[in-house]
Amino acid sequence: MNMVVCCKQVIDPEAPPASFSIDSAANKVIPPAGIPPVVNPFDEQAVEAALRVKDAIGGKITVISLGVNLTRDVIKKPLSMGADELILLEDEAFEGGDSWSTAYALAMAIKKVGEYDIIFCGRQASDWDAGQVGLGIAEILGIPSVTVAKKAEVINGKARVERVVADGYEIVEVTLPALITITNELGEARYPTLRGIMAAAKKQPIIWKPADIEVESSQIGAAGRRAKLVKLFQPVREGKCEIIEGDDVADTAAKLAMKLRGLKVI
Repeated sequence: MNMVVCCKQVIDPEAPPASFSIDSAANKVIPPAGIPPVVNPFDEQAVEAALRVKDAIGGKITVISLGVNLTRDVIKKPLSMGADELILLEDEAFEGGDSWSTAYALAMAIKKVGEYDIIFCGRQASDWDAGQVGLGIAEILGIPSVTVAKKAEVINGKARVERVVADGYEIVEVTLPALITITNELGEARYPTLRGIMAAAKKQPIIWKPADIEVESSQIGAAGRRAKLVKLFQPVREGKCEIIEGDDVADTAAKLAMKLRGLKVI
C-alpha cells in the first residue's frame, strides 16, 4: 500500500491574534515574530490516518510539502510520527500560489512519485481555510475523492471511508487510487516518540525544483494563480457601552428592556 500525504507549514493557529499583522500593500500576512510555524493540524491528522492504514496492513508513506524556507524541525514532524519519506517542493517559484497552482504543483509531484494507492490531505489549511487543494489534486490526477473523512481503512482492495455529514456520518466505498481529505473527527494525531524524533533527524528530505516535476514557472506559485486577491485586511471591531440607570432594580430593568426594544434586539 503506497500512500502520499500532503502537508503544509503554517503560522501557528494558536498564536495570539494581537501578534498578527497585515501588509495591506502586498496583500500578505506578516508572520508573528518569535512564534515558530507548525504543521497544519488537519494535515497532522491526515498523517495519522495514513499511519493507521500502515499499522493495519503495512505500506509506505511519502509526505510532500510545498513552500519556501521551510523549517526543517517543523516539516520533519510527519517523519518523527512514522512516515517513511519526505519530499519538499522548495523554490521561490512556488511562493504566492493559490489553491489551483498549489494543487497543480502537488499533483505533478505525485505523478513523479509514481505508484500510489491513497493520497491523504487535511480537510483544509488553518491559514486560508479554503479546503480546495485536495479536491484540485484529485481533479488534475483524474481520480475519485472523498472529503471530510473521520475514518479510512482498506478492505479487499478498496477504501472504506466514514465521512462526516450534518446529522452524523455516512459510509462510502471507493476504488483505488483515490484521494481522501481528513477531518478533526478522526481524533488526535499520535505524538512523535523519542525514537521517531531521532530517526527523523537522520533522514534528509528530497528537494524538488520546478524542473524536477516538469512544470514551467508560469504554471505555479504567484505566476500560476487563477484567483485574484483584491484586498487583505484586519477587520476593525469597535464596542460601545451605555450605562442604564434607574431608581431601583425594577426601574433599571424596565428602562433596559425599552432600550433593547428600541434597538430591535428584543
